[in-house]
Amino acid sequence: MRRTALGLVLLLASGFPVQIRASQSEAPVSAEQVRAAIGQLGTVEFQVRNAAASTVRRALPDVAVPALLQAVKSHPDGYVRFRALVLLSGFNDPRTRDVMVQMLGDPNDRLRSVAYTWFEHDQDKTIVPRLLQAADKEESEFVRPALMRALAAAGADPAVRPVMTALVMRGQAFFRSVVIEALGDYRAAYAIKPITDVAVIDGPLQDDAALALGKIGDKASLPTLADLQRKAPRESQPAIAAAICLLGVNCASHQPYIADSMRFAIANIGFQELLRSSASALAVLAVSGREDAVVELIQQGGPTSDPVRAPVALAIGTVALRNAPLLLKVLESEPLREPAVDLLRDAFDMLEEDFDEERFFATVRRAYWQAAAGSPARAVADTLVRKLEF
Repeated sequence: MRRTALGLVLLLASGFPVQIRASQSEAPVSAEQVRAAIGQLGTVEFQVRNAAASTVRRALPDVAVPALLQAVKSHPDGYVRFRALVLLSGFNDPRTRDVMVQMLGDPNDRLRSVAYTWFEHDQDKTIVPRLLQAADKEESEFVRPALMRALAAAGADPAVRPVMTALVMRGQAFFRSVVIEALGDYRAAYAIKPITDVAVIDGPLQDDAALALGKIGDKASLPTLADLQRKAPRESQPAIAAAICLLGVNCASHQPYIADSMRFAIANIGFQELLRSSASALAVLAVSGREDAVVELIQQGGPTSDPVRAPVALAIGTVALRNAPLLLKVLESEPLREPAVDLLRDAFDMLEEDFDEERFFATVRRAYWQAAAGSPARAVADTLVRKLEF
């Protein structure tokens, strides 16, 4: 199948992640190659798995999608089914929605997690009752966070709100943290009261609650945050400063304070908790749209090595998954590109966010074809494709 200029335009308009081949003369990926690659998605060797996924992504949708649909439905290896479903999500095929509905009830934890995450981003009012039913019985640590985020995204539904507000105060700390973060990300003003109740209590959820109040953006939370700034431990101060900045108050001093805290923690052994808090706070500011926060993470994180490198890399990974367009824009600055890509590679090695990583890859592929030849934007996309090997 020859890709004409019109065909490219139609694919872009439809939202399909147009594939990038290594060269213009490279032959299209065949159906046989796709089927063989899908069979390797569950192999033990990472390089083999990664190369197989890359082969599938380079195939045209009418070649890849039928094979992926078949693999999700009937492949005997549960991990291959999972990886096939993740790859299918990147093609934006209209049949994906029905497959995701079926996966909501699949006994495979990984498949359910992908389905919940898909419905977080592709919201469907008809699915909300099933999400609410699952909230009472889904206990998998692997799956429940994805379900909580899908419910938070559906917060416009009145039936969701009492369930989510109750979960702020109930259950294991890990799950409560996920709920609080998701409510902040989706600006759930209806949950301000229980989140504030958590914020004023010293403990592991205080940072999450403070940041959530900042993300929600109601300036009525400012007195609570200001009081925390006077009383909370040092390790919580970056999160509180970021939250106050998110409310639009005194960012000119709060963001430099966070950057200085991270710089101190990188330079001095024994302040790993402060480093994690500072890097996470800058990531939250970056996701909200502050380019200078991304630049700060790259400039400080680029020269580092483990153990101080890991929290900064994870922060860059968070920005990539939550605000990919902003990161791509920042990377048009050539001096930032190489250290940022190295940090991003480290982040993806640590993260287990297959679906969101696939969404990032799809965004990069679209950015490549939408950018003018020779432009900084295309250079960024090309570098990411090559260095991250997708």
